[in-house]
Amino acid sequence: MHQAIIFDFDGLIVDTETVIYESWNEVYCSHGESLELETYKQCVGSDFGQFNPETELEHRTGKTFDWPTINTGREELIRQRLATQDTRPGVREFIENARAKGLKLAVASSSSRTWVAGWLEKLDILKHFSALRNRDDVERIKPHPDLFLAAASALDIPPGDSLVMEDSENGLRAAKAAGIPCVIVTNPVTAGGQFNGALLEAGCFTARCIRDLVD
Repeated sequence: MHQAIIFDFDGLIVDTETVIYESWNEVYCSHGESLELETYKQCVGSDFGQFNPETELEHRTGKTFDWPTINTGREELIRQRLATQDTRPGVREFIENARAKGLKLAVASSSSRTWVAGWLEKLDILKHFSALRNRDDVERIKPHPDLFLAAASALDIPPGDSLVMEDSENGLRAAKAAGIPCVIVTNPVTAGGQFNGALLEAGCFTARCIRDLVD
């Protein structure tokens, strides 16, 4: 029996990933290119160390771009499109059931603490998590294990006594490197990925196999 669950955030608790991908693809399309989903997936759950959309577009077009200006507009578009976004279906019930079972909960995300904590507070679910570990807290983010190991340490439990909930291939690699069993709940961006070694894989939190983890 696991003592704790460590959640990713982007794409898992809230589907921010689809909007972020769409924003990048729109930048590409405005310059006569298309950002293939399979190519973009390399950086999902991690950072541009895995794949850099900026460098790739410049390589394809042979041009340089004013990225600070482009990204300011892209980020504003993301905020507008996510303004009314809620948790993914079944997430709230899953979290509440896990807490009712006495499980400790944490979030371990490659995003910034400001981004993650802001979302959790806005959605009124921050109160359910005993620890947050973000890119601000570790030297290496996913696919390295540091975030999950830091979250387990913050919960004061051995890593192997926890369970990771993830949506991305980089997240699964990080969990495996940390020695923590990993359950995958995909979203439209990460669906169809290679999740060999995952304990379970489903497309939503309302799937019976996912609900059974805390029911």
